[in-house]
Amino acid sequence: MAEVAGGRPAAWVSPVVYAAVLAGGLYFHAVAGGQFSTVAGFVAGLAALFGLDLSERRRWPARTPVGAAVALLVARLALFVTVAALDGSGVSRVLLVLVPFTAYFAFGRAVAVALGVASVGVLVVGFSLAVPRWFGNPEYVSDLLMFGLGVLLAVAMAAVAVSAQESRARLAASMRELAELSAAAERLRLARDIHDSLGHHLTAVSVQLRKASAFLDLDRPAAEQALADAQWSAGTALREVRESVGALRADATPFRLAAALAQLARHAQDDALAVLVEVTGDEDGYDTATLTALYRAAQEGLTNARRHGEATEVRVAARFADDAARLVVEDNGRGFPAGTPGGGFGLRGMRERVELLGGSLNIDGASPGRTTLTVTVPRAAT
Repeated sequence: MAEVAGGRPAAWVSPVVYAAVLAGGLYFHAVAGGQFSTVAGFVAGLAALFGLDLSERRRWPARTPVGAAVALLVARLALFVTVAALDGSGVSRVLLVLVPFTAYFAFGRAVAVALGVASVGVLVVGFSLAVPRWFGNPEYVSDLLMFGLGVLLAVAMAAVAVSAQESRARLAASMRELAELSAAAERLRLARDIHDSLGHHLTAVSVQLRKASAFLDLDRPAAEQALADAQWSAGTALREVRESVGALRADATPFRLAAALAQLARHAQDDALAVLVEVTGDEDGYDTATLTALYRAAQEGLTNARRHGEATEVRVAARFADDAARLVVEDNGRGFPAGTPGGGFGLRGMRERVELLGGSLNIDGASPGRTTLTVTVPRAAT
């Protein structure tokens, strides 16, 4: 039987049985009378059983090794017989029920059932030796049937206790695995957000600072505008990082894609790059996750067009229909070889973000002079 973590199942059963036998035996001896030595031996035997259980649980909190379990089973059997012999009430026979019960946890179901049958056999032999033709006495037959039922219930209780503990262990393992998966998913989400946000804005800051440095003496107003755009990109990056690592307030202003794209285009374009934005349809029926995914795709498309494509014009078109939203980012850059899309973290992260929403992403950049990024995301059911 596999070891189960989390302590011994149903450890309270044996002490309760010992206490019941003690109470019944003492009551019988008080009413019927008995020698002091007999009563003292009866109490000492039950105390030894209590101590044996306590020592076992302290030594092996989860499960007793097989060798030690065999030795403890033999010791318990000897104590059961001793206590039963000193108890004239006959209540102590119930101690034999604990044989298959405790054996179930150490040796498994098959051994427990075999010992349960053996316990019933021991009782039959005892009746046969002590009472001739006992099977004709309804009292003894009733005792045997009740004892057999007790053995059956003990084995069933042990099985239920082990099953419940194994279920708790599996649940705990599943919860740990779920926590690890959640942590991994959150790390991946943060990685995508940081790349999509910081990657885009740092690229823009770098370009604007180079422009400011180049135009500082030639065209001071252009240099100042470049510095202002760099400052805006840095501030926007800081705000988006704060939003990605902290929970947004419930009363925060709803995200609007049209306004965000217009602002993105205004600060991304300059003398070397023109950015055109077109938004059609109503975005009100789309959730924030969908709108954010489309915005991140537009950011990534602009970043790639500026950094890799050497484009001079980028067109960003968003269309909201009743069933889906589509974003197309098209530039007039130099394109890239077939098979390139999907290789970088930005494109992989963008594809993962879109696919989590049930959408799709397609990139056509094999034709020289043009790169088209298309993102389609279905409208979430309301």
